[in-house]
Amino acid sequence: MSTLVKSNSTPSLRSMMEDFRNNDRFFTRPFFNKELLPAVNIRDTDDNYELEVAAPGFKKDDFNISTENGLLTISAETSEEHNEEKKNYTRKEFTKTSFTRSFRLPDNVDEDNIKANYNDGLLTIEVRKTTPDKAAKKKINID
Repeated sequence: MSTLVKSNSTPSLRSMMEDFRNNDRFFTRPFFNKELLPAVNIRDTDDNYELEVAAPGFKKDDFNISTENGLLTISAETSEEHNEEKKNYTRKEFTKTSFTRSFRLPDNVDEDNIKANYNDGLLTIEVRKTTPDKAAKKKINID
């Protein structure tokens, strides 16, 4: 969890145009099926892990953050609808944006002591580390 791995899997313009000519494959390319995820920075400090999720356009109430079986899951969903009715026409537009990101938590975290804050499009999550329990360390004797 202390490193962030980025991959650049966006297809080139040339490969997209080649696939456009072969329209049977164009809309099934992974580029179009890929869910766009917000960027996440992860910082490993002495006392905690800090996650910064770039998620502009959301409100605090749009987020759901939970832990289960050592997995931290961050999700958000928002929708907007605009209706305009005039004498000669009606225009309806709507947008829906959502994402889900999950992170495997290391063994040294306190799942009961996670704090989150959302301000100016940046979701910050602080996951406190636990101190290693010396009583949990055992020596095994060989017979």
